[in-house]
Amino acid sequence: MSKKKELSPELKAECDAAKAIFVSKKNALGLTQASLAEAADISAAAVAMYLNGTNPLNAKFAAVLSRVLEVPIEKFSKRLAQEISGLTNAAEHTGPPALNSSAAEMVRQMLEKQGKGLSEDARRRLLAAADADDDGGVIEVDYYRPGVVGDEVWIAHYDVRAAMGGGQIPHDYPELLQDVRVSPQHLREMGVEFKEHFHLKMVTGWGQSMAPTIKHRDPLLVDISIREFVGDGIYMFSWEGHLYIKRLQWVGDDQIKMISDNTMHPPQTIRAGETYIQARVLLVWNAHLV
Repeated sequence: MSKKKELSPELKAECDAAKAIFVSKKNALGLTQASLAEAADISAAAVAMYLNGTNPLNAKFAAVLSRVLEVPIEKFSKRLAQEISGLTNAAEHTGPPALNSSAAEMVRQMLEKQGKGLSEDARRRLLAAADADDDGGVIEVDYYRPGVVGDEVWIAHYDVRAAMGGGQIPHDYPELLQDVRVSPQHLREMGVEFKEHFHLKMVTGWGQSMAPTIKHRDPLLVDISIREFVGDGIYMFSWEGHLYIKRLQWVGDDQIKMISDNTMHPPQTIRAGETYIQARVLLVWNAHLV
């Protein structure tokens, strides 16, 4: 297992300063790492990795720290304070589209500045909608085509390589790789149990330790609303700063057995208090060649 590169002294000093402020103010403000994680919409493991200097602070987390701890960002990171100030100034100089701009013109300006990640088809549809609004006409673009059962939803596919072996260092804010269109009704008919479809995400497993149940690069459907052990099963979780997909089994006394389905990988007992569950695996999206 590769060791993560240590932060530079400057970046480590930012983490230390943020942690010192957090420790000094947490009692007065009634804060915990768990509440900080909730405010930042990240895992408690990610918060610990920031405060302990494993991962460098970024603008998003710095803004949350500033708000929650009631201190300016400059108190722990002049670098990020300048970065955020630069973004704000750029936005102010850019300004919104003119009030007398047409809908199509405003959409074109937005696409030019912020639409680089959109497909050509998505850009075409947005412009068609704006042109129709300007002309007072009817939009002829087919935005939604009902599927077989008429209840398809988009499920985000996260670019997170959850390891089924030695562990992968997770991204703090995974970027969307692609979306998958599925029918919640069909999933339930297949026996997949979940409360809300927006709790479902797709991730990709890497490695061979969960074979034959999960093979290398198999897409996996996970429920991100499950953030604690709810019974024996396959989970995506962080342990010692790395991300895993393994079968977990409760053995009592704050102990969990981490099990690989590939018998060449022996089981390992880990502490529940040091294991941060990110999601539970509901379905393996296998594609078998025939």
